[in-house]
Amino acid sequence: MSLVAPINRIQKLEAGYQAAAVTEKKESGAFEALYQSAIGLLEETNRYSHEAQEAQMSYMLGLNDNPLDLLAAQNKASLSLQYTVAVRNGVLEAYKELMQMQF
Repeated sequence: MSLVAPINRIQKLEAGYQAAAVTEKKESGAFEALYQSAIGLLEETNRYSHEAQEAQMSYMLGLNDNPLDLLAAQNKASLSLQYTVAVRNGVLEAYKELMQMQF
C-alpha cells in the first residue's frame, strides 16, 4: 500500500499539470484571437486610407469627376481611423487600470 500512495500523488500532479497546460493554451488562444483582430483592424484602416489617397489622386488627375466618390472614400478612412484610435485608447485605459491593481 505504501508504494501506491506516491504513484497516486504523481498521477494527480500530472493531471494538474495537464489541466494547467490546457488552461494556458486556451488563454493563449484568446490572446491570439484578440491580437489577430487588432491586426485586422489596423490593416482595414490602412486599406481605407490608401483607397482615399487613390480616390483623391484620381479626382485631381481628372480620371474621376464625381466628388461624391472622393468624399465617401475620405469619410470611410476618417471613421476607420477614429474607431481604431478609440479602440487603442480603450486598451490603454484597461492596461493602466490593470497596472494599478494590487494583488
